[in-house]
Amino acid sequence: MTLGFLTTPLMGLTGTAVAGRLGSPDALAGLAVGAVLFDLLLGTFNFLRASTTGLVAQAFGCGDRREEEAIFWRSLVLAVACGLAIVLLSPLLHVAGLFIMAPSAGVAQVTSTYFLIRILSVPMALTNYTLLGFLLGRGRAVAGLALQATINGVNIALSVLLGLLAGWGVAGIAWATVAGETVGMLAGFMLVLSRFRGGDRPKRSDILARERLRALLSLNRDIMIRTFVLIGAFALMTRIGASFGPVVLAANAVLMNLFLVAGYYLDGIANAAEQLVGRAFGANDRSAFDRAVRLTMGWSFGLGIVTTLLFLMAGPHVVALLTTTQSVRAEAELHLPWAALTAITGALAFQMDGVFIGAAWSSAMRNMMLAAFAGYAIALAVLVPLFGNQGLWLSLNLFLALRGLFLLSRLPALAERRFILAPGRG
Repeated sequence: MTLGFLTTPLMGLTGTAVAGRLGSPDALAGLAVGAVLFDLLLGTFNFLRASTTGLVAQAFGCGDRREEEAIFWRSLVLAVACGLAIVLLSPLLHVAGLFIMAPSAGVAQVTSTYFLIRILSVPMALTNYTLLGFLLGRGRAVAGLALQATINGVNIALSVLLGLLAGWGVAGIAWATVAGETVGMLAGFMLVLSRFRGGDRPKRSDILARERLRALLSLNRDIMIRTFVLIGAFALMTRIGASFGPVVLAANAVLMNLFLVAGYYLDGIANAAEQLVGRAFGANDRSAFDRAVRLTMGWSFGLGIVTTLLFLMAGPHVVALLTTTQSVRAEAELHLPWAALTAITGALAFQMDGVFIGAAWSSAMRNMMLAAFAGYAIALAVLVPLFGNQGLWLSLNLFLALRGLFLLSRLPALAERRFILAPGRG
C-alpha cells in the first residue's frame, strides 16, 4: 500500500510540473490554491475511507462476512449522497474558497478554471474512498494498489497529454482528474463486487440497522472533524504563504509536494496499522495489538529517516524538475530542509493515526488533533512574525510532532481499558 499511496503525490507532482512549464507563476500558484481547496474539501470526507477500513478490519477479525458487506453498502450510500450534495453546492463552495484563500486576480482566474471542472469528479472520488476502504480493511493490498494505480495512472497520463501536449493547461489537468476518478470507480466496483458471496449477502435491515448506522456516523463525525482540522492547518499555511507574494506561494506549493510524498509514503504504514489493529480488536488479541503497534512504529520512523535523507540529497533536482521559474527555484531550495524534515516529525503522527482508526478511538484522535492545532496556532503567531516563511515551515513541523506525541500519550490507558473490558488471548 506504500506503493499504492505513492501514486497520489506523483499525480500531484505531475500536475505541478505541467503547470510549472506553462511559463507563468500565476498558473502554478493558481493550481496550488485549487489543489488546497480540494484537499480541504475531499480530505474532510476521508472518513469514508478510514472508517470503512477500520470497521471492515474489525469485522474481518471476528469472522463476520455479512457485516463486512453491510459496512460497505452503508458507507457507499453515504459517499454517493455526500458527493452529489457537494456538486450541487459547488457555486457557493467556489466563492467561499476564493474568499478564504484571497489570491491575486491572475491566480484566482486559474483557480476558478481548475475548481469548476474538477468539482465534477467529487461523487466518483468519494465512491472510490469507500471502495478502497473496503479493500484495505479486507487486507487486499494488491487490489488496493491496483485501484490507486488505475486512478492516478490515468490522471498522470492525461495531465501530460491534455495539459501540456494538447495545450489545455490547467483545464487539462482538471479534466484528467475527472477521467481518472471515473475509470477508477468502475474498476473498483469490479474488484469489490466480484468477491461478494450470495450466502453472506446482508439484508436491508442489516444495512440500515439503527445501532450500526449510529456507530458509523459517530465514527465518521469524529474522523471528519479531525481531518478537517488537519487540512485546515495546511490551508492556513497556504493562506499565510500567499501573503508573502506569488513567488513564495509557488515555492511553498512545490515543497508541499515533497511533504505530500512523505505523507502518502508513510500512509502505507498507517494503513498497515489500521488493518492489524482492527483485526486484533476484532479477535480480542492484546499480544497482536502490541505487536502491531511496535512493528508499525519502527517501520514508520525508519522510512521517515530514509525519506528525509533522500529529500536532502535529491531535493534540488526535484525542485528543478517541477518548475522552470528561477525565482521560484531559489526560494524553494532555501526552505527545502524544512520540507525534508516533515518525514521525521510526521512519522509518529501518521502511525498513531492508523492505530487509533483501527481501534475506532475516534473521539480521542479528534481531541488530540484539536490540542495539536492549538499548539500550531500559537507557533504561527510567534514564529511567523519573527522568521517569516522559515517560521511558517517550523510551525508545520511542530504541529506534526505534537500530533504524534499527544496521541502516543493516550495510547497506554486506552489499550489497558479496552483489553480489560474485553480480555483476549494476549
